[in-house]
Amino acid sequence: MARITATYLYRGPGEPLLAPAELHHDGGVISEIREGAASASRPPRTLLIPALVNAHDHARPSASSFGTMQMPLESWILRSILGTPPDPYLTAARGLARSARAGCAAVMVHYTRPSGTMPIAEEARAIARAAGDIGIRLAFALAVRDQNPIVYGDSTDALAQLSPAQRELVRNLFERPAASPGDYIATVEEIAVAIGGPMVDVQFGPAGVQWCSHALLEAIAEASSRTGRRVHMHLLETVYQRAWADQAFPNGIVPYLRDIGLLSDRLTLAHCTQARPDELDLIAQAGARIVCNFSSNLHLRSGLAPVADAHRRGCQIAVGVDGLALDEDDDALREARLVQMMHGGLGFQRTWTPREFLGQAVRNGRRATGAPGWGHLAAGEPADYIVINLDRLDGDAIVEVDPLDLLFARGNMGHIDEVVVAGRTVAKDGRVTGVDLPALERELAGRYRESMAAHADFLKAWPDLEKQLAGWFVTHAGCH
Repeated sequence: MARITATYLYRGPGEPLLAPAELHHDGGVISEIREGAASASRPPRTLLIPALVNAHDHARPSASSFGTMQMPLESWILRSILGTPPDPYLTAARGLARSARAGCAAVMVHYTRPSGTMPIAEEARAIARAAGDIGIRLAFALAVRDQNPIVYGDSTDALAQLSPAQRELVRNLFERPAASPGDYIATVEEIAVAIGGPMVDVQFGPAGVQWCSHALLEAIAEASSRTGRRVHMHLLETVYQRAWADQAFPNGIVPYLRDIGLLSDRLTLAHCTQARPDELDLIAQAGARIVCNFSSNLHLRSGLAPVADAHRRGCQIAVGVDGLALDEDDDALREARLVQMMHGGLGFQRTWTPREFLGQAVRNGRRATGAPGWGHLAAGEPADYIVINLDRLDGDAIVEVDPLDLLFARGNMGHIDEVVVAGRTVAKDGRVTGVDLPALERELAGRYRESMAAHADFLKAWPDLEKQLAGWFVTHAGCH
């Protein structure tokens, strides 16, 4: 039996703050919460809140390290081949540990770029081992695509102005045979047998409609319906994807997902930056979730998602870091603040209060990742919580203020004293307890520096390729 006292405790949406309070947990589950614990008023002052969820990520290194700054997704995604994991465990452990340090109990890893150095089930085991060493909950979705690897259509024109050697290089890197729908589904089931369990939820992971054939999407929809397995995918992230969707699906891309049975409460959609009101209505009616990746969309110039409108229409909103937090530090607490502030209302009209938003983001994030419980701090719920240091957060302490309001005014991961997942302390005083994060980061950076020699030809060809990509999308996608 473990016990922690707090000056304030936020249980969940619609619940008043307890002040002071005491939380007991045993076997990874909250057994009791008591109000009025005298010892909770002693310094330091603290606030207990449910642990956050990083509901969309890829467990990859910081993008800017590979020269991808201020680059649209359509060129960024090719440039990111430089970030292919040299070691799956190291790469995943670094990303997952940074999420844990920032207060996340669960992380969705939409695995878009395998290392290619081992069978994919073995690679999934390495990632699950990393999550287990750190102590967080893992949702793992093996991304799949079987079309449009370079542009959204025939790449002949996009590559026409490259030299023959450059064309061959690009095609060899990106135009590889894809698994059949049946083989992909079998692989996901193999991964589920290998790593699935109480702390790991294995999902289907179509990369996005523009990258997946009808046959593949329809096979995944059928398999999800038959097995109940969740699905995680990108949707309408960029203006170019919007233009492609309108051309490829004259009757609507979201109606297509509905008609094939993919749009359901098992589905989580990342971004939806360019989604329209009628599409948001369909997503809400289906009970699917939308993950807002605010800073990622800024970094990649993808636009501002209609999050407030989606919320008003009944969509379930979660928050993801997507490997591109504002300062590329995986600070999920700051990311949640940015989403809440950007979409929280205009003038006196409010979309939500900080308390409402926090409860919604945690609840929907847990649904997206398959984490158990509702994310409330209550008896019977998983012991997943964060201890916020109010003496650091409210250092001036001039008047008494609502600690949740203050957290969403100035909070970041530097104000976190402790992160507990399933009753285990996974981070304390800014240090991840299960792995040596600084050592991981040093070793991984060294591995990446060594690997860059193998990409010399690609880096040399990059300026020409980037120019041709820009020309193709401006000409073919009709967005400018």
